[in-house]
Amino acid sequence: MSLTRLAFTTLAALPLATGVLMAQLQKEEIAGIRNFTKVDATVGCAGATEVAAIPEIAKRGYKSILNLRLENERGNDLAASKAAAEASGMTYIHLPFNGSEPDPKVADAFIAAVADTANQPVFIHCGSANRVGALWLAKRMLVDKWDEARAVEEAKAIGLSSEALQAFALEYVRSKG
Repeated sequence: MSLTRLAFTTLAALPLATGVLMAQLQKEEIAGIRNFTKVDATVGCAGATEVAAIPEIAKRGYKSILNLRLENERGNDLAASKAAAEASGMTYIHLPFNGSEPDPKVADAFIAAVADTANQPVFIHCGSANRVGALWLAKRMLVDKWDEARAVEEAKAIGLSSEALQAFALEYVRSKG
């Protein structure tokens, strides 16, 4: 097969691959949860999540909540969220991830937490899903061995919008490999 034909065949398959990936992600409107995306049977990702929405998260079968928001973020009530999660029978994990000064140690802890089957299914959130998308990108590449293009595409569909956070995630992956 000629190089031109191979390139055309590969490019022609891209929309199909994109469509398959996007079909796997399920966007839903849930009261009190911003930008909810069900990634698969073991992971849900979102932005800001109100305390009142936590029982609904439990009702959907999530065993843990992983909160990436900083303690002092407006609208983030850590104590009430933790209490609501525990009252609903879920584990509450707080890994504050500063999008302006991302810390590789938080990325390490994130990957360990989401890979731990005791925490699955896990509901992961931050303020918008931007930080969730960045760390999920790193997890996909390091743990699931996804290629960069596929992992970036999924991360953006989840909520990654910051070029700086995308660059952080890709540099983090390179530092581990």
